[in-house]
Amino acid sequence: MARWQPNAPERLAVAALELFEERGYENTTVIEIAERAGLTKSTFFRHFQDKREVLFGGDTMAGLLAEGIAAAPATAKPFEAVAHALDTVGREAFHPARRAMSARRRAVIAANPELREREALKGLGLTASMTDALERRGVPELTSCVAAELGALALKIAYERWSDATDGDDFGDVARQALRDVRASSTLC
Repeated sequence: MARWQPNAPERLAVAALELFEERGYENTTVIEIAERAGLTKSTFFRHFQDKREVLFGGDTMAGLLAEGIAAAPATAKPFEAVAHALDTVGREAFHPARRAMSARRRAVIAANPELREREALKGLGLTASMTDALERRGVPELTSCVAAELGALALKIAYERWSDATDGDDFGDVARQALRDVRASSTLC
């Protein structure tokens, strides 16, 4: 691929995933990722802080969740606003073409403690983003925290179900079912 082609972050992510699968995370360098993507090391660092970040997409997901909560109808209850945010994530980030890559990404992350730690930190950031967005809607702090925590759990469950599935279910449908399951389980506690 020529260096001038668009979608450098996506190309770098695909190259990194391939190399992490082939050689392992620890045995892959930024230079190798950039070369596989047909880019330079400096291009890599324009988009990502380090090789760990290439699988995590920066703050894109947090922004989508916050936007989805903000765009929910004014009458939406906190959990409904979170559901609206998960629908937004499904439309914008989890397209059917990404399903296979998502399953591969999860396997690479599961195989490496450093990546599992980064995934956990990203989850905390997503929860904080949803909490802040709910508070901006006027939801009380504790209610915002609970709705965001449950929403983050539902997002995690939905992502796992969606990326492992072989059917054509839309991420938004899977996420709404995960929200229903989380809500039903919480009532049993």
